[in-house]
Amino acid sequence: MTTERPVADAYSVTAERPVGIDELLERVRADLHRVEARAAHDAARAGDALLVDIRYAALRERDGLIPGALVVERNELEWRLDPQGSHRAPEATSHDLRVVVVCNEGYASSLAAVSLRQLGLHRATDLVGGFQAWRTAGLPVDTAGP
Repeated sequence: MTTERPVADAYSVTAERPVGIDELLERVRADLHRVEARAAHDAARAGDALLVDIRYAALRERDGLIPGALVVERNELEWRLDPQGSHRAPEATSHDLRVVVVCNEGYASSLAAVSLRQLGLHRATDLVGGFQAWRTAGLPVDTAGP
């Protein structure tokens, strides 16, 4: 017998006790195999993971981009990554795709990864510490202008 909760349970809220964002993050992260910056970099370079940058434009312009990452605004993420969706990105080839979601500091990306898992992308996860952890680790960043 497994004790693992279905992904949908992470978002469950009862009328008796609302869940705050800190508890929600703790719940969803319990089911994610979050990755550190160096491991995400190595997986992407080996072709074993697709990095998806969900930061908004002002942050990308200010801090730069992760070379090779797919940029998808957060409000389009599910439509662009659903392998069955009519608006999917060419990279959204399979529900088995390992997606590593990157936000600025690693908070919104956890919620986004769980949303992708609810669509059947069972290997979706996020980057611990987000883009800022990537940059702090000294990993490649493209700061060239548009």
